[in-house]
Amino acid sequence: MSHPALPIAMLALAAPAAAALDIPRPSPRVEVTQFSYHERVIIRVPRMSQPAPLAGAVAVPVQPVKWREKKGPKCIAADSMAGAMITTARQVDLVLRGGKRVRARLDSDCKPLDFYSGFYLRPASDGKICADRDSIRVRSGASCDIDEFRTLVAAR
Repeated sequence: MSHPALPIAMLALAAPAAAALDIPRPSPRVEVTQFSYHERVIIRVPRMSQPAPLAGAVAVPVQPVKWREKKGPKCIAADSMAGAMITTARQVDLVLRGGKRVRARLDSDCKPLDFYSGFYLRPASDGKICADRDSIRVRSGASCDIDEFRTLVAAR
């Protein structure tokens, strides 16, 4: 395969000879191309579980935290998510960077979540996951719409 600059170089060398013979020179062609790149991002959210005690460590009973729901945001930034816990077939607790928690309430019965260890989120072009717009997907291909987000705070 020849180098793309080779024909242009040959024209440049032949130009003085073409002028001396009064032969019209071909005008150099300009080619314009367009390239479009569409990015598709899918986030796999692993299910979090209780960490196993270290070998030889004394197990200290820890009271589980009771969470209280408050009004939540309409959307959350996809890059702020650190993990998730599937609490029931209709709820997923999202753990955000910085320790905050948000509960995603899903549409009616969403059974596929009971069988898999994680799920997938596809953020929109704005990089956010929004209630009443986005859904979560499991490996089987099923999806569950997100009805609303609720902020979780530790009950006292």
